[in-house]
Amino acid sequence: MAHGPISAKKRNTLKKLILLLAALAACFLPREAQACACGCGIFDVGTSSMFPSGKGGEEWLEYDYMNQNRNWNGTSRAPAADNDDRDIRSSFYTAGLQYMFNRDWGIRITQPWWERSFTTDAGTASFQHGAFGDARILGLYTGFSHDLSSGLLFGAKLPNGDWTYPGFDRDVEIGTGSTDALFGGYTMDRFAQNPQFAWYAQALFDIPALTRGGYRPGDELDAAAGVYYEGWQPQHGVKFVPVFQAIAVDRLHDTGVAADPENSGYQKLLLSPGIEMNYKKTMLYADVALPVYQHTRGNQLVAPALFKVMAAYRF
Repeated sequence: MAHGPISAKKRNTLKKLILLLAALAACFLPREAQACACGCGIFDVGTSSMFPSGKGGEEWLEYDYMNQNRNWNGTSRAPAADNDDRDIRSSFYTAGLQYMFNRDWGIRITQPWWERSFTTDAGTASFQHGAFGDARILGLYTGFSHDLSSGLLFGAKLPNGDWTYPGFDRDVEIGTGSTDALFGGYTMDRFAQNPQFAWYAQALFDIPALTRGGYRPGDELDAAAGVYYEGWQPQHGVKFVPVFQAIAVDRLHDTGVAADPENSGYQKLLLSPGIEMNYKKTMLYADVALPVYQHTRGNQLVAPALFKVMAAYRF
């Protein structure tokens, strides 16, 4: 996580980057545009552990879990009887690889496997299914400064995930069936008065471009901002780094003949405490994300908490 102070020239570059991301948000995610409020894209933004620090690579395995068992309408919990869906339990197993070819350019590839159970029709029908989810390929550009503490991400989500399982609605399927354009950015720095504390911010846009089967998932913005503390001394070679972050997601409603636009689209804000453990070239990370604000369009199932565990190796 170590990054040096940012120069005045770089600060100007970062201001332009932030303004660019804000402008893109205004263009693609208008506020007036609001089934299951999955929020799976939240797992695609995380802590600064994933930000590159130089030439070389990192590989990781990640496990995420959520149990969507509360019916939500607007900004409050709604009666379960208002929604035919009762429960969606999801486990996400993701393998990832990131490699920086030099100090300016790199690539990130992730491939998830999902295990999902779905109970619907007032609890009378239950389905379970496991399959590969949609892979993501991202390019990274980090040439804004010598310390790589800001960068751009751009690439695509592929339609390789299973989107045809007969027991699932289209907004519950493991894959979306769409090819999506992905782009975003990140930046990080230390607090000048106390450099043992550092902060970071990142955002990632997901814009479906090519769709199939009469279903287009809503455009989505996932963002995270956090602080972490590196002042604890290593114990037996293990360095502990506490992390606290806020995660936000804004997704527009789905469209198409197979969609449910009146019960899709949402905004969420979650607070997520976590801990990172570093030992030589290995890293373990765990957190729990707790929603403090949720707004859904229509009736949708939401989860009371989201859990993440990750193990990584740098090479």
